[in-house]
Amino acid sequence: MSLVGPRPLLMEYLPLYNTRQARRHEVRPGITGWAQVNGRNAISWENKFELDVWYVEHWSLQLDIKIILLTLKKVFVREGVTAEGEATTARFTGSRHV
Repeated sequence: MSLVGPRPLLMEYLPLYNTRQARRHEVRPGITGWAQVNGRNAISWENKFELDVWYVEHWSLQLDIKIILLTLKKVFVREGVTAEGEATTARFTGSRHV
């Protein structure tokens, strides 16, 4: 596990990933990531996976530093902590897109 990377998800979700979503596993998981600073639990699963794959495709030290700084800001502002009507976020049940 690293400081920055796609957040690890439940093992039971593994068979539900489509090919593109599985690309999130091409880098080490992290405590914070691009999806966390761009909506966290307030965005859809599809959007989270797109942000994770975007991170995999655009990784750089500069991007990691930006994510760390944005994470610090999010901690103090407390944005995107919960999805509407959920304690954290809705359960992932798979995607329609391949």
